[in-house]
Amino acid sequence: MIDVFTDVYFMKKALQEAEIAFEKGEIPVGAIIVVANKVIARTHNLTELLHDVTAHAEMQAITSAANFLGGKYLKDCTLYVTLEPCQMCAGALYWSQITKIVYGATDEARGFQKMGTQLHPKTQVVSGILEKECAELMRNFFKSRR
Repeated sequence: MIDVFTDVYFMKKALQEAEIAFEKGEIPVGAIIVVANKVIARTHNLTELLHDVTAHAEMQAITSAANFLGGKYLKDCTLYVTLEPCQMCAGALYWSQITKIVYGATDEARGFQKMGTQLHPKTQVVSGILEKECAELMRNFFKSRR
């Protein structure tokens, strides 16, 4: 039996959210949170719409998933996000105790790894899933803004 619920499968769903953000004029970052192969949060950047620098896709996803689960901890959950989380989002993910983070493109300038931000010691990180597609969407967005 083939498991269709792979990291690529779920990253494609996060990429769909990033495309929605792109269409709205938001920096195209999409995020979903999954538990037991079920999507419980589906979001994208809303910083422009909400005039809120904290309205990153990951922050929206954390809040949505916590509301769905009825608690603040995201144990047994996986975040799929198209861009490596920044240090603000990594800090929130630390406190949420999320089990796994899967991201597409690396943010070489502002990503949590470049900034030296710690994740929860039990959080597993997988990078580079659909990296080319995620990075291309970001490049196209900023190219269209210039």
